[in-house]
Amino acid sequence: MRIAVLGGGNGSFAAAADLALAGHEVRLWRRDPAAVAAHIVAGGHITVLDTAGIHEAVPKLITGDLGTAVHRAELILCPTPATAQPDIAQRLAPLLQDGQVVCLPPGTLGSVLMARTLRDHRPGARVAFAETGTLPWLVHKRGPQEIAITIRARRLPTGVFPLILAPQALAVIRAAFPDSIEDCGDALSAALMNAGPIIHPPLIVMNAGPLEHFPKWDIHNEGTQPAIRRTTDALDLERIAIRGALGYGPPHFPLAHHYATEGEEWMYGHRSHDRLTESGDWRERIHLTEHRYMMEDTRLGLSLLISAAQLAGVDVPLCRGFSAIGAAIRGEAPDHAGRRLADVGLGGLDRPALRKVLRDGF
Repeated sequence: MRIAVLGGGNGSFAAAADLALAGHEVRLWRRDPAAVAAHIVAGGHITVLDTAGIHEAVPKLITGDLGTAVHRAELILCPTPATAQPDIAQRLAPLLQDGQVVCLPPGTLGSVLMARTLRDHRPGARVAFAETGTLPWLVHKRGPQEIAITIRARRLPTGVFPLILAPQALAVIRAAFPDSIEDCGDALSAALMNAGPIIHPPLIVMNAGPLEHFPKWDIHNEGTQPAIRRTTDALDLERIAIRGALGYGPPHFPLAHHYATEGEEWMYGHRSHDRLTESGDWRERIHLTEHRYMMEDTRLGLSLLISAAQLAGVDVPLCRGFSAIGAAIRGEAPDHAGRRLADVGLGGLDRPALRKVLRDGF
């Protein structure tokens, strides 16, 4: 299958490497011309370290030309932070062709944002957009062309916009990720499965002191103490309450499973947190006000949960609290702005109207 992978971060490298190793024709697009040139000069490969050993993956193409990367691609993967999605949506919209599938793992409702951007460029275009609850990999870059994959996800909740294109979209995505994808309905359902805005805001806000003090800090090891775990579970109950109030049924995939040693398995499976900390890859210098846990998950992710909660009529004091404290840490007004339903084109809709747009598109 022809697959375009967008971005140069952890998830994008994991996607390009794993899919190339699986035999797909992979084109990796990076927006930084210097990074593209350096990657090509270094041999155009990606070194993968996992439990099976060391593998050398070679994408078909590494390019700074987005049009070349996505031309006739059956699947376009965009595992970039949500903060990059608006710019990529503007670049991508004029290039998309009918029948293509764009997947954002995860999305923070970026699937709908990209669909609205495409509508503004080409009304009536028939492109499916999907997003997942997290990355298909627990992965960390160890060098310019080297990644370490700790875990590959399974039972990854995935939603499609518009929902009427779900059969086509899920078939394409499953061809790239066999036995990994779990259909969870529409795009908002998938966005409300996003693990990032639940696990990461408590970690980065409640660890603000040590993050600023120590030169390196493992936010998932020393930073994950019982008090923070209890807070994460309480925050997750707000997410699940929003899903229920909006009519989404189980499984809601409680994120306590991420830390458990028994019970239902999904996403990264049992003891995934232990395997993450044992890898040592997350002992690093974190710039508190710039890190994606703050800018993507606390600023954007929580604002989406708060916006959805307002529509659902659900009280979310922890979402609001972490959103407000995060804004204070960044030196911004605590306005819960960033990625509201209105920001992706779903503002001013009641629940029936919202369901119709999620099903049929703009």
